[in-house]
Amino acid sequence: MSDDNAKEIGYCVKCKAKSGMDEAERVTMKNGRPAMKGKCETCSTGMYKILPKDAA
Repeated sequence: MSDDNAKEIGYCVKCKAKSGMDEAERVTMKNGRPAMKGKCETCSTGMYKILPKDAA
């Protein structure tokens, strides 16, 4: 889905805007859904982007 050169885009609640993720890593949430976890490149707040179930 994403490679090292492409920035994952997510919504930052603090900035109230879509922003790129720094230090993005693929994680699995407790309910089994895949997600991307990272930090907002603008304000460094933690961000999550929930991915489709078939992206596992």
